Amino acid sequence: MPYPSLDTPISPLRQRLIDDMNMRRFSRETQRNYLRDIGRLASFLGRSPDTATADDLRRFQIEQQNDGVPVPTMNSIVSALRFLFTQTLDRPDLARRLVRLAHPRNLPVVLSRDEVARLLNATTCLKHQAALSVAYGAGLRVAEVSMLKVTDVDSERMLLRVERGKGGRYRNAMLSEDLLTLLREWWKVGRQQGVMHRDGWLFPGQHAMKPISTRQLYRVVVEAARAADIAKRVGPHTLRHSFATHLLEDGTDIRIIHVLLGHAKLNNTALYTKVATKTVRMVTSPLDKLGLFKPEEASPDG
Repeated sequence: MPYPSLDTPISPLRQRLIDDMNMRRFSRETQRNYLRDIGRLASFLGRSPDTATADDLRRFQIEQQNDGVPVPTMNSIVSALRFLFTQTLDRPDLARRLVRLAHPRNLPVVLSRDEVARLLNATTCLKHQAALSVAYGAGLRVAEVSMLKVTDVDSERMLLRVERGKGGRYRNAMLSEDLLTLLREWWKVGRQQGVMHRDGWLFPGQHAMKPISTRQLYRVVVEAARAADIAKRVGPHTLRHSFATHLLEDGTDIRIIHVLLGHAKLNNTALYTKVATKTVRMVTSPLDKLGLFKPEEASPDG
């Protein structure tokens, strides 16, 4: 299922796949990734993926592994193909033939509070500062920041409505007083610039009728980190990681953080306990409570 040229009519299978993803409210980025990954199988087969057999899928995954395709990429392809065979083609028997590979999960990169402040202050315009502040202040994914509309800001309930979260799930994210102040300032500036509309995108792209792209937000973070002299490898998701870690270090219940992040599984949220260094430092070791190795107090006489 390679990408068609502009003058090539879209195939019925591709259209069904797109309709199925739209029905489940998949983000534009997820849809683009699924189409690309299913296209990999089509290129391997040299024919439509709906003609694939169990042996085709086995050979496809073996070739990927032999070609050195990274494990996370292989697993992403499995997710796309499982959706195709389960939802669009109603062939769960083929979906079960796809193998997911285990791989050690790297600990997320987390910025200190000072580094977050420096990064936000290093942005070049108010729109970028407001967008990155939403990523950090509400813990949103980059695609969720991109797809926010002005009407998603609920100042009465102090919430951000996330209507196009991962997997098409709806949720409410937190809206702090400082973040609301910043967004109101951006609203005034955006109106003066003629790019903000009451029913429009909260962060318009180069064209006011389209939202800012996730790629643009990634570039904004990288450039701001470079300007702030932050040596860590960062992206928009780093701000979400930092949001969760800082909440955990402040004593917020991990189950509340789980809800705020919109994680499907609590295990995903529990990962942040491994990088919350302040939390570790606050714990008293049972060895210290034994008092065996306390230095002797000096006598008043010296």
